[in-house]
Amino acid sequence: MHVSSPTTQPSLWSNWAGNQSARPSRVVTPGSVTELAEAVAAAAADGLPVKAVGSGHSFTPIAVTDGVLVRPDGLTAVREVDVEGGTVTVESGLPLERLNLLLHHAGLALTNMGDIMVQTVAGATSTGTHGTGRASGSIAAQIKALEIVLADGTVTRCSPSQDPQLFQGARLGLGALGVVSAITFGVEPAFLLTAHEAPMRFDEVLDRFDELASDNEHFEFYWFPHTEGCTTKRNNRSTGPAAPLPEFRRWLDDDFVSNTVWEGACRVGRAFPRTIPAIAKISSRAWSERTYTDTSYKVFTSPRRVRFVEMEYAVPREAATALLRELKRTVERSDWKISFPVEVRVAPADDLWLSTASGRDTAYIAVHLYRGTEQPGYFAEVERIMTAHQGRPHWGKLHTRDAEYLAGVYPHFGDFTALRDRVDPERRFANDYLRRVLGD
Repeated sequence: MHVSSPTTQPSLWSNWAGNQSARPSRVVTPGSVTELAEAVAAAAADGLPVKAVGSGHSFTPIAVTDGVLVRPDGLTAVREVDVEGGTVTVESGLPLERLNLLLHHAGLALTNMGDIMVQTVAGATSTGTHGTGRASGSIAAQIKALEIVLADGTVTRCSPSQDPQLFQGARLGLGALGVVSAITFGVEPAFLLTAHEAPMRFDEVLDRFDELASDNEHFEFYWFPHTEGCTTKRNNRSTGPAAPLPEFRRWLDDDFVSNTVWEGACRVGRAFPRTIPAIAKISSRAWSERTYTDTSYKVFTSPRRVRFVEMEYAVPREAATALLRELKRTVERSDWKISFPVEVRVAPADDLWLSTASGRDTAYIAVHLYRGTEQPGYFAEVERIMTAHQGRPHWGKLHTRDAEYLAGVYPHFGDFTALRDRVDPERRFANDYLRRVLGD
């Protein structure tokens, strides 16, 4: 079959963190859904698997393939902005940063976001990207309709009223059901957030965790291993007026200190691990108290240029404080030298089949290592602690779980795999990672 979308010679692809790579048979960059459908159909005719990849911000090999790699760089059109209806429809390759800008200019906003916005909309939703929220869930939970190219090249639309089973699965589909080509998000009038960031001791944060999570629309904190120090963040809606950080203060805190200085500190720690506890004590005091009010997406997100690898588990919210205390004791007993803080966020229960918050109020506990750092056993021990409480790993972050384990912690796991059997029986969109987490 003739494929009209641009096709490039195979080359090595690697993700943002540099821990995953692939050499696909061919790379296609479709400029329309028609070209995307032709590329998928051509791959089927040639017996090749297909994987789409966004900005490469997953740490797992979820996008790795030796078949056809779809780059959605040409699928960035804004199809519709419905201000009265509160929806926006965009193509799958549009970066979240551009989505935020177009919504802002239309006087609209997403209800919640993660803490970066470099991902494509389909990459972020397909892997379960989330922020923190008392009552507002992941980006995928804000989807109202989808357009997806199935294994035979058919372009299909789904929503709560049109193929609702496909919609239930494809909102957070891991790329296992097809290639998402367009997404309709529910949006709301633009709003301001007032951010209050303050240091707090570890024991105080945990003693007040339920209060802080319930009294604030968006609460999260970072604990610095080898210290008693935490940085807390509380974001709540504001009627204004806007009072953003002065440009120099924003650059100093969020760019220079959080990226340039932090990169240097991580490099020192990697070269001289014994310095890490001292660096951690300095770092835990470097983020001073501050309050500001700004456009929602500017408060939700920050630049992140220091590269790392990450593991994150979603656990029942009521188990979070006990798990964190166990994690802290484990770090203190070990010889590990952990330079990156542990990040803790929350989310309400949702109804997405493969959402890490499916059916239960959730706390997210994320651990990181600066890239190139060796701390044998750290991630494995964190995983042991989390899985003892039915933890669910983030689909785009490092873990060792398989389909047998995951079937026991997701009530709708069987519904998703049955849907996959229906829409992709030949496993056109499979790879080794999906075979591990979903089964054959």
